[in-house]
Amino acid sequence: MKVAPGLEARQPDERLGGIIKLAVMAVGGQGGGVLTNWIESLARAEGYAVQATSVAGVAQRTGATIYYIEMAPQKAGQPDPVFSLAPAGGDVDILIAAELMEAGRAIMRGFITPDRTVLIASTHRALAVSEKMVPGHGIASAEEVMAAAEIAAKRVVMADMEQAAVKAGSVISASLFGALAGADVLPFGREAFENAIRRSGKGVETSLQAFATGYASAASERAADEPEGTGTKRNVETIQGPEKLVREWHRLTNRLQAWPDPVADMALRGLRKVVDFQDLSYGAQYLDRVEQVLSHDEAEQGYRLSTEAAKYIANAMAYDDIIRVADQKTRAKRFGDIRSEMGVGEDQVMHLTEFLHPRAEEIVSLLPARLGARLESDAKWMARIDRWFNHGRRWKSDRIWAFTGLYLLGGLKAWRPMTRRHAVEMDHLETWLKTALSHLPDRYAMAVEIVKCRRLIKGYSDTHARGLSKYDRVLEGAVLVADREDGPDWVARLRETALQDSEGKALDGAMSTIQSFV
Repeated sequence: MKVAPGLEARQPDERLGGIIKLAVMAVGGQGGGVLTNWIESLARAEGYAVQATSVAGVAQRTGATIYYIEMAPQKAGQPDPVFSLAPAGGDVDILIAAELMEAGRAIMRGFITPDRTVLIASTHRALAVSEKMVPGHGIASAEEVMAAAEIAAKRVVMADMEQAAVKAGSVISASLFGALAGADVLPFGREAFENAIRRSGKGVETSLQAFATGYASAASERAADEPEGTGTKRNVETIQGPEKLVREWHRLTNRLQAWPDPVADMALRGLRKVVDFQDLSYGAQYLDRVEQVLSHDEAEQGYRLSTEAAKYIANAMAYDDIIRVADQKTRAKRFGDIRSEMGVGEDQVMHLTEFLHPRAEEIVSLLPARLGARLESDAKWMARIDRWFNHGRRWKSDRIWAFTGLYLLGGLKAWRPMTRRHAVEMDHLETWLKTALSHLPDRYAMAVEIVKCRRLIKGYSDTHARGLSKYDRVLEGAVLVADREDGPDWVARLRETALQDSEGKALDGAMSTIQSFV
């Protein structure tokens, strides 16, 4: 939670006819209309003339709806004030952003100015389509928006209003309304805000709970940027389960005690991931592989190679296969998260449909390794299997037969090490590590960049195939620049280009440049 200095209540500017101008930026499902109705009801009940308008965005994640409210004291014997229909740059007193990037867009559009505007924003993110489309890390920088807000706004009130609402079983509009009250920027008391919610007559109790949380956050003067330790505490978590398995877990984590801190911290996260994916024995294999890299590493280099390897070996070992996808779809946490995100109450029934479209490759990947390899090399058999299975299915996993099928499929962990997919993934992992370590000791930076290239491979089905293709292209380029002094820089450029380039055209261009060196 962050509150900028100066919490004196805003009074209507008499030079502007006493008009207070307030804009709300929200996307579908965030209750911008509800928030606007509450503000309008609040102002009218307090004797203010008020007008509310809205301008819809293009679509849910390509443009927010802008709700605009103007209000002024209604004086007896005087005509009603004339209000504007839409906000103008440099002419907004209070701006409420229901998501962090909406605050950034408001800054870009000039709605927020340092001499006037109080910015109230939620720090959570609802990713835009353009961010999700990027194969690598396409998420816009939240830190840059926060830094810009400090400069652009007169005052800033920021907290995770979405989380506050979810905990109360409500929606973000209620916690934002509480933050508006707690920031003390309107000349109305808290009770007047709460009465506006009560008058709505819908979801009153949960809305008031979320309101109280938002109010407390905005009214607090504590800084949100208190330093927190970044190191991972090892072996302090309470593990519950059969005594034998708990002992084995502690035996694995005890191996980390002698490792350098950055490597051990990353390896503990990786260990949790691979054990959850398979079992404790698989976790021991993970530590063996990281230890192999660590034996070639150097303290003078800050153990960069081992730290990166600890991260990406875990990702490589916890690959996405049919078994894992089915397991994730039947976990209780997933159903709880969906109910929370959709606002489904305990007294409501939720129907959930899974869209499945397995290709021949996914079916064959579940078969024994040798049989799967033979079928993969037989085009006629692959076409036949594709004809049998490659069509869309809709499974209603809220029903017993569909859930049971997914649950049984997700429980095939013991079968996984014998499958064709596992054999392929482990062969690829060993080849990748061998390629990276072959550059030691003389080309340490190149070894690090090769390890990082594993980031290109992710996802499931077609996504995995595309990532693997890009990985192969980048490794081809790495061979061409292996002996150049700037070789590691070129590998990094190729990798980042591949991550940002969904169609592959930019990667083709970068490869052409490298090929010109030869």
